[in-house]
Amino acid sequence: MKIVHYIPSIDRTAGGTSTYMQVLAKGLGEIADVHIITHVSENPLVMENCNVHYVHNYQPFSYSWKMTIAFLLDEIKPDIVHVNCCWMPACAAVQRIAQKHGYKVVLTPHGMLEPWIIKRHYWTRKVPALLLYQKAAVRKADCIQSTAESERDNLLKLGYNKNIKVVRLGIDADGIEMKRSWKKTRQILFLSRVHVKKGINFLIEAAAALRSKLQGYKILVAGEGDADYVAEMKRMIADSGLQDIVQLVGGVYGEEKWRLFQTSDFFVLPTHSENFGLAIAESLASGTPVITTVGTPWHDLNDTNSGAWIEIGTQPLTETLRKFLALSDGELEAMGRNGRRLIEEKYSAHVMAKEMMKVYETLIPNLTNGY
Repeated sequence: MKIVHYIPSIDRTAGGTSTYMQVLAKGLGEIADVHIITHVSENPLVMENCNVHYVHNYQPFSYSWKMTIAFLLDEIKPDIVHVNCCWMPACAAVQRIAQKHGYKVVLTPHGMLEPWIIKRHYWTRKVPALLLYQKAAVRKADCIQSTAESERDNLLKLGYNKNIKVVRLGIDADGIEMKRSWKKTRQILFLSRVHVKKGINFLIEAAAALRSKLQGYKILVAGEGDADYVAEMKRMIADSGLQDIVQLVGGVYGEEKWRLFQTSDFFVLPTHSENFGLAIAESLASGTPVITTVGTPWHDLNDTNSGAWIEIGTQPLTETLRKFLALSDGELEAMGRNGRRLIEEKYSAHVMAKEMMKVYETLIPNLTNGY
């Protein structure tokens, strides 16, 4: 089977969607002919087991851009076109072009149609986009792929499209080394985009409430973000008198990212909303327990004793941090090993690729790769 994925960016700064594409392409490319259409960027991630086609300009309303996309599709002649992301005119434009040329389209919103996201800038951005292109794109997609049952349920409530398949995201756990020691380092890690959605303010407020218990600790906030919001978080840290405890360290990648996962006592993502939360999976694969919220689909953390899945807000986070700070080295190790086992058994890249192929085959049942 030949599959084209369209994704606006595979740059490392694009966050989880770029890494998702990297992981999926590697696994899917072992059982199918995978092509990625994307746009030129400064620091694209390396994509294995696939062909990457770069479109140099990003002008989805121009005739030449549309012709470039149409030419690429007709040159590749895919069985499936898989569009990633929402709220960008280019995504809807690629879908329209693909369907006009007779190709089946799978749309993955990547959590961008979750209630919390839709409510943000609802009247100024979301309503115009829904009226112009986004609602039609969701309705006309041959299939919607969600990454969790909770996302599927929210998509069904929208009522735009009922053909929704759940394929959990995964990571390449084989390539991630698990930590060898769980002796406390007194380091706590947040690693994600520095964005209002991520709940960093809850983490700062919880740290302020636990100031006496956090003496000697470092809470590292790793990630890039809008300069104004980063400045706002720095002011909040300073106003709380937490400069010695909470540190914004900027974006980290490659070996430095894995070093932070492996040297932290636990990982915290107090987010409002995630369709998956790739950094959660990466932390678990590294053997580092996770605290995150019901805004993510990670109820497995409670079920497997590999972390804590809590309500959103400062108070629940404060109480959970208090409990985690009191854990022994042995308790952290037990949680860490449970988390690694969870990833290997349920969230591997190989499982994701095979499940995605099953979705494609529902649209073209006569094609099979015999995987």
